[in-house]
Amino acid sequence: MFEKRPLNPVRQAVLEDGILQGYEAVLERAVFQAHGKSGYVATLAIDGTHGADFQALLRRLIPYAEKQGFRFAAADTYGYLKSGTELRNHFRRNITDNRAFGYIAEGSIEEYFANDARERFAAYAAEVSESAAEPTLFVVFGPGALWVCDGRCDASMYLDVSREYQEKAHKQGLLNFGFAWNADAVEAYKIAYFVEWPLLEAYRKERLEAFDLYVDMNDPDRPVLLTIRDLLAVIRDVARYPLRVKPFMMPGVWGGQYMKRLADLPEDMVNCAWNFEPIAPENSLLVTYEGRVAEIPFLLVMAYAHLEMMGARNVRLFGDYFPVRFDYLDTMDGDNLSCQVHPKQPFIRERFNEFMEQQESYYVMEKQGDAKIYLGLTEGCAPEAFREAAERSQVTGEPIAFTDFVQEWASEKGGLYLIPTGTVHCSGKDNFVLEISATTWWFTFKIYDYARKDLDGKPRPLNVDYAFENIDFSRTAEWVRKNLIPGPMLLGTQGSNEEYVLGEREDLLFYVNRIHLNDRWEDATGDEFVMLNLVEGESVRIVSLEDEAVYAEFRYAESYIIPASFGAYAIVNLGEGPCKLIKAGVSKSWNISLVDADE
Repeated sequence: MFEKRPLNPVRQAVLEDGILQGYEAVLERAVFQAHGKSGYVATLAIDGTHGADFQALLRRLIPYAEKQGFRFAAADTYGYLKSGTELRNHFRRNITDNRAFGYIAEGSIEEYFANDARERFAAYAAEVSESAAEPTLFVVFGPGALWVCDGRCDASMYLDVSREYQEKAHKQGLLNFGFAWNADAVEAYKIAYFVEWPLLEAYRKERLEAFDLYVDMNDPDRPVLLTIRDLLAVIRDVARYPLRVKPFMMPGVWGGQYMKRLADLPEDMVNCAWNFEPIAPENSLLVTYEGRVAEIPFLLVMAYAHLEMMGARNVRLFGDYFPVRFDYLDTMDGDNLSCQVHPKQPFIRERFNEFMEQQESYYVMEKQGDAKIYLGLTEGCAPEAFREAAERSQVTGEPIAFTDFVQEWASEKGGLYLIPTGTVHCSGKDNFVLEISATTWWFTFKIYDYARKDLDGKPRPLNVDYAFENIDFSRTAEWVRKNLIPGPMLLGTQGSNEEYVLGEREDLLFYVNRIHLNDRWEDATGDEFVMLNLVEGESVRIVSLEDEAVYAEFRYAESYIIPASFGAYAIVNLGEGPCKLIKAGVSKSWNISLVDADE
């Protein structure tokens, strides 16, 4: 059975306090950290990610503190923010009027707060101190608490939740941080992507080591606690061994049923369109130590162990940004994806301030019937006619014969279809596609979407103007056949086992190989991370050649990352019959540093 909650063991690090679970542990440690400070007032900063349930902690902290002999006083960061109207105006350049796209914010958490926020808080804190005639626990809570109190606190903790948690909360009405309203969940995600996450996640990365405690609040009924020292030890440990992120699965208007059946997803989930595994900023990691589990954003692993994860060359090229992603597109018993194109690097930098262009590829793991892949343009495609048809459909809601313009190909199980930016494409219905791509995922310009509405009943946003600024009209059928649908080329053999190159181009930062495994294949990272997915077969084991007691096992359709620092390893077939694995990473020929692209 497909594992939806893969656990990554802490293998060598010895934690001073370990992973602690439950509110009692959190409350006891928080008050202990603050207890015994000089003077009557002990200040506790409870900071965290927007969407974390601060109230769930406060409801328990107040009576607990009182039982410990403290009077309780509090201030929340929300009272020091700019108003919702002021925030919309302040970030208007980043939010834009476009329904789906904005401009990525650069700056700091300070931009959320009123100009006199720290001064007003300091004045209030002084009042609390001056009026205290008995031991008092003064709590400042909410995102940015450590910033508001300017680090002047006796103890501090950071409450964290995953992006998956936040995105589900947006669909249930969670507003963006500091905002008074959102048009809908699409706008909430857009503002999170272009404003909230760039600023608040940067704050988390910059300030994490200043906190005393880290609290995983992904289950608000059962928080999980680590000291910051132990958290960093966990991160540096798991980053040296094969790891698998927690899959992030979502329904979509075109979604299919294959992943839903494979992963035994809830019956009331209408379909599973996407499974991110991994898209580094979106996923989290489940780590286990002495039988207890904590969920940590993969971004934190990259922030504090990027050299171990990626290797020196990739860090020079991408900084601490994990550059390759795997995700599934499931249209089995579903529908076509939108006809779309992704923008080129200069466009994405200038218009959206995005780090990386969205280069892609489709690997067909499964198909049924006469499934199709749509890639490139027909030989007779006239740009003016294509645009006129797309715009007419957008206005009238009438469908068009889009294959008059977009080339249709028979979908082949085991086939790889390369999609450099500027190439019109989409997966047709009845495919189960493993997408191997650069780690950007939001910049899809929809040209045509079959006049359908999204799962929320609203029209899906089309981006015809943006799309036609980026389409490469030279990529017609014959060019695509020769350049974007490569056949496998044998790279090497070990006994009856083989490795093939499936796809590699100068304009794609990633390579895609496939290993045909009968028994055992030996390899080494060479100080570069390697990504593996079992596309055919039952199960395999990744084992260290330095110490064969160190291993990880995974099954069909599951993905693992082998960190650059892992070194030499073997892949062992554990199944009855032969199997195949996709192997991917950064192309050896890719030498463009996206870190220095603007310098």
